[in-house]
Amino acid sequence: MRRLFAALLAIALLVLAQPCRADQAEDALTALGTPGFDNVREGVEQLAASGHPRAAVIIGALQSGLLFVNAEQALFIKQSDDAFVSAGDGTAATGVAAEDLKQVRVNNGIRNAIEAALGALRLFAPDAPTRLEAAEAVYKAHDPAALPALDQALAKEANAGVKKRMLEARAAALLSAPDAVEADRIAAVAVLRARGDIDTRGYLASLTDQPPAVAAAITAALTSLDRLAQIWSVAQSVYYGLSLGSVLLLAAAGLAITFGVMGVINMAHGEMVMIGAYVTFVVQQFMREHTPGLYGASLLFAIPLAFLVTGAVGVAVERCLIRFLYGRPLETLLATWGLSLGLQQAVRSIFGANNRDVDTPPWMSGATEVGGLTLTWNRMYIILFAIIVLAALMAALRYTALGLRMRAVTQNRRMAAAMGIRTPWIDALTFGLGSGVAGMAGVALSQIDNVSPNLGQGYIIDSFMVVVFGGVGNLWGTTLGALTLGIVNKFLEPLAGAVMAKIVVLVLLILFIQRRPRGMFPLKGRAVES
Repeated sequence: MRRLFAALLAIALLVLAQPCRADQAEDALTALGTPGFDNVREGVEQLAASGHPRAAVIIGALQSGLLFVNAEQALFIKQSDDAFVSAGDGTAATGVAAEDLKQVRVNNGIRNAIEAALGALRLFAPDAPTRLEAAEAVYKAHDPAALPALDQALAKEANAGVKKRMLEARAAALLSAPDAVEADRIAAVAVLRARGDIDTRGYLASLTDQPPAVAAAITAALTSLDRLAQIWSVAQSVYYGLSLGSVLLLAAAGLAITFGVMGVINMAHGEMVMIGAYVTFVVQQFMREHTPGLYGASLLFAIPLAFLVTGAVGVAVERCLIRFLYGRPLETLLATWGLSLGLQQAVRSIFGANNRDVDTPPWMSGATEVGGLTLTWNRMYIILFAIIVLAALMAALRYTALGLRMRAVTQNRRMAAAMGIRTPWIDALTFGLGSGVAGMAGVALSQIDNVSPNLGQGYIIDSFMVVVFGGVGNLWGTTLGALTLGIVNKFLEPLAGAVMAKIVVLVLLILFIQRRPRGMFPLKGRAVES
């Protein structure tokens, strides 16, 4: 019965491109209003083939349960305000009471007819996105009954993208047709091979009992698609590695500045990242209540505020704690470790121990497909943000008076002091700058990680690894180290698991440091080289 219906529908679709015939449309509307499921199904098929301008509206109303009929078999469509309009022309139906109407009922056979009719009608829709969606739906169905409609739609289609999708849908339907000739099948395999996605590979792999030449073409296509999938898998791992490397760069950039200039092992650096994430949460809560119209731009307000807040915290920490411990690395490590625990507990007392929700703005949501590569917008923006932060830091170090003094203190602290540079204030401002950058990293991490008091603990060890690997105090080395560790880690995770991948990376780093104790790009200067 289903095959008979498909054949009847295919014949009916042959006249889709012809002008609307009033008698055929009237017959279809009459059939829809006649009791009996067979009459309704026949009415759907006739209406789809009639070219009636409201065919899609009427059939859609039937699908949604909004099509009604009165005692005279006139059809009406129920609106959202419970009013009724005439199904044929869409005019308001005056004097029509709901109790005088009866809903047009459907069964599974009618539902199948509705889906097929709407799919065929959408192939001839006036707007390209609707036709593209219809072609994709026909492709996934692989139904040979759609071939006549596809041929007509292809003859009229002018949009190159939509036409390409229709050709792919036609190729898939042709391979499912039992009476297709061998040459057409081979050509269809070539079309699907060019499409090259996962669905296509699965469909080609499911085709069995094909002629030898067609089977050979399918085998070659599957081999090519598998090779292409491997290439895209490597590209996807590189992208994930770059995004992880960007996160590590944001978390480690501030540490590279403080560790390089001051030689302080700051175990509370991760808590500066955590404070930046909580600043983002507070900004979003404030804007949601007081300025909802600007809520979508909350991250743009959170970035400078996080920099200022964490920078001020960093200056306070240096003035109140760190400056008394210079030259005593073990005491500095223990003091900052205790400070990190105190900051975590303070945040727990203020915000609670549970994770806090930080919304992702609409412009950072979703993803885009580039071939077989899936690029998520939030990570793309984080990569771009990391590039901007790195460029701003390098410009500040190179072209500002503070940057000049910081580089002088880094290379030779005693000579810089002898030249009149106030090294204690340079230390405080440097610590504040490094902490501010960590706060901006927290804003970025709030979009991909849980905002909790333990947020910074997951990045402090990785940050030290990046700084030591790249070269203490060298931003270029920190950048290359972050990207290298991120990519290596993402390539090892599928092979060894997430935990073992980190262990392997740590072992490789230890072996590297044994050969180059000062990292890939060590700083140069009389003091740092002595």
